[in-house]
Amino acid sequence: MIQFGTNPIAWANDDDQSIGADIPTERILDEAGRQIGFDGIENGHRWPDDPVALKQLLGGYGLTFISGWYSTELLVRSVEDEIAAVQPHLAKLKENGCAVCIACETSNAVHSDPAVAVNDKPVLSADEMAAFGAKLEAFAAYLQSEGVRLAYHHHMGTIVETPDEIDAFMAATGPATGLLFDAGHCRFGGGDPETVLARHIDRVVHFHAKNVRPDVAARVRDENLSFIEGVLAGAFTVPGDQEGCVEFRPLLQILSDAGYDGWIVIEAEQDPNVRNPLLYQTLGLATLKRLARETGLVAG
Repeated sequence: MIQFGTNPIAWANDDDQSIGADIPTERILDEAGRQIGFDGIENGHRWPDDPVALKQLLGGYGLTFISGWYSTELLVRSVEDEIAAVQPHLAKLKENGCAVCIACETSNAVHSDPAVAVNDKPVLSADEMAAFGAKLEAFAAYLQSEGVRLAYHHHMGTIVETPDEIDAFMAATGPATGLLFDAGHCRFGGGDPETVLARHIDRVVHFHAKNVRPDVAARVRDENLSFIEGVLAGAFTVPGDQEGCVEFRPLLQILSDAGYDGWIVIEAEQDPNVRNPLLYQTLGLATLKRLARETGLVAG
């Protein structure tokens, strides 16, 4: 069943918690659940760590817990140590009935450092990517044995950003490792979202509907801005925003043709003082629901 969700970073950023710090948690949940009508919401630093408390909090606003970012550090620690480290997060996912664990390697990532240009991201050699992929696949196999599928998030400022890196990563991992396809990170990372999604659709287990303002993304590259500076400048936006360049109709058609069954999440961080989250998230959800009907992803 297709469900539509959002991420609290539209209201209160996780990488730079000063962004949206003045927005009450209750407002985030009320707007996302009661006013806009999302089915669920991903993790954020405002939510309680206790799995039961989390379920009760979100449920009070008509929301379910979709999943949440987990930072792997497999470049610097063993699979066994990663399995031990993931236990509190895994308990949260299992208590809330989550189907996927969103994961991204962050041991050498630069996306959360406002002083480092996103252009200066880490790069792995072919041998390093193969070794990393083998460890991640083992970690993913463990998660699968616990009933949760790993959904790897290719992301700006990390070792899996460009189309070639996505291809290499997918080749280095196996069937236990699923892909979180993010349209905005794909476009910002130099890829054509339609081409990349079609190439890896058989491994896609989670979908982030993030849009990109191409002029801002180009400025981030040209001026060597950090990822956070790009966010504040407005690099990302929601589906349906005419300032964005990502075409979502062909992407949802690919999902529909492949029989995709899972979450479609608007994960589009902006400065909430500049771009009202209630207005933008409402636009994004209305756009996605219309396109989902038109492409046959959901019944019309």
